[in-house]
Amino acid sequence: MILNELGIGAPLVAGGNGATAEVRKARRPLAGVTSAKLKSSLIKIAVCLCAGITIAVLLFMLGYILVKGVPFLSSSLFSIEYTSDNCSVVPALVNTLIMTLLALMIACPLGIGSAIYLVEYAGKGNRFVKIVRMTTETLTGIPSIIYGLFGMLLFVVFLGWGYSILSGAATVAIMILPTVMRTTEEALLSIPDSYREGSFGLGAGKLRTVNKIILPAAVPGILSGIILAVGRVVGETAALIYTSGTVAQIPQNLLGSGRTLAIHMYVLSSEGLHTNQAFATAVVLLVMVVAINSFAAVIAKKIKT
Repeated sequence: MILNELGIGAPLVAGGNGATAEVRKARRPLAGVTSAKLKSSLIKIAVCLCAGITIAVLLFMLGYILVKGVPFLSSSLFSIEYTSDNCSVVPALVNTLIMTLLALMIACPLGIGSAIYLVEYAGKGNRFVKIVRMTTETLTGIPSIIYGLFGMLLFVVFLGWGYSILSGAATVAIMILPTVMRTTEEALLSIPDSYREGSFGLGAGKLRTVNKIILPAAVPGILSGIILAVGRVVGETAALIYTSGTVAQIPQNLLGSGRTLAIHMYVLSSEGLHTNQAFATAVVLLVMVVAINSFAAVIAKKIKT
């Protein structure tokens, strides 16, 4: 009572309330930091979990194929001629290589050339460029069965090529053209404008700048798109059934019919009589894809260095 009357307690209480408020204000940033750390930890856990599930599924799939297919790899499986007894993969392997090379020979010049024009020569904001890009993105999402029907009507029936390697290669070339074009375009757009400005400043023309400066710098990105395209050609089934046929032999010419490894595996598994050989074919196809990707990675590394 006496202290209160003398006014001694009031400042202490006021000071105490002020100190409490300051402590609360000081704690608010700490609470925000704790909440941000918690969110970051949860996101990190979710990302790691998704990555772990993806890797686990991939390893399970690879392990299952290897366990089922490796025991049935034999010398008869690699005979030159196919019979119903040996189920040789050699004709299908040769046809796959021919199909892939032909498709790349058609799609790569068109796709890379179109991307160079859109990025380096067409004006930015050009309406034509926007239409082409929208069309390319639309073509990328079209199911392969639609490409197969289109290829059958155009190449097999209208042009009279029949069920042949050429018809199949032309069809899958149309399929992979948007992929090659878009990846090349992104690779060219990733090159800094300072490269172009420096080349122009040294007196180089547009063509020389593109050939000597831009394209070499964009090669790794372009190769990535080509690798994706190769993977799609090698694994394609639906479109090629309608265009290249299912004959298990090496054709005498490009107008001859022939099955690829993917079609060979599909036919063996659908018949139900050679399931083990189908798994062995899957192993061969898997090794082929890994070899192609490794070879392309080595080339890209050498070019980059």
